[in-house]
Amino acid sequence: MKSQSSAWKNVFAVFKREFFSYFNSPVAYVIIVSFLVLSQGLTFTFGNLLGGDDANLTGPFFSWHPWIYMVLAPAVGMKLWSEEHRLGTLELLMTMPISPWQGIVGKFLAAAAIWAIGLALTFPVIITVFYLGSPDSGPVISAYLASFLYAVSCLAVTCAVSAFTRSQVICFIISVAICFVVTLLGSPLASDWLGKILPYSSGWLVHSITYLSFMTHFYDLSKGVLVLRDLVYFGSIIAVCLMVTAVALQSKRS
Repeated sequence: MKSQSSAWKNVFAVFKREFFSYFNSPVAYVIIVSFLVLSQGLTFTFGNLLGGDDANLTGPFFSWHPWIYMVLAPAVGMKLWSEEHRLGTLELLMTMPISPWQGIVGKFLAAAAIWAIGLALTFPVIITVFYLGSPDSGPVISAYLASFLYAVSCLAVTCAVSAFTRSQVICFIISVAICFVVTLLGSPLASDWLGKILPYSSGWLVHSITYLSFMTHFYDLSKGVLVLRDLVYFGSIIAVCLMVTAVALQSKRS
């Protein structure tokens, strides 16, 4: 019990150090403001929230989030380990009385907290919708959960990439490319394209490929139904990426 308490204290110490480092520079402010401007701007312009007859946020508001996270999530996570490599502080961090996993979890949670704050600050959209209509709160809650899981999944991918390179620019480009692919694979356009280039008998293969997309599980969750397989999917993506991060850091350490 005492060891567990000590472990969480170490995680919190890393979390606090990393979290405040975002606000000691313009990074957090720029990312959060950019997210709010893009998400709410797209909602009231292209999403036509005020002009619609249905007080539903899934299409006008939440459908834009994956495309925004595809770029902004790597912008938050690209410094997680690349900065430690560049400054030469990775070795110092690894010699501190904390385990690599405590450092990984602490830094990841700090970056995830940025997105929790960003999503919380979108409350004016929720107030507007509930003022103008009477939407079902269930789909709104599940869509917020889906949005957060999508953001931290892109963040986990970036965390793994950053463990392999000291260049934040390279980390950003590779992470955006990966997030773009796993987002695009879940779109109807990609499904139709795969159906045309693959043999007619391989419908199961098309389904399997699209099932691996973040977008597929995001849409399922945002409909208001919490399905265990979607939660397990996002949890597995995060866990695998953090394990890849641990392996990469261990190889650098040895």
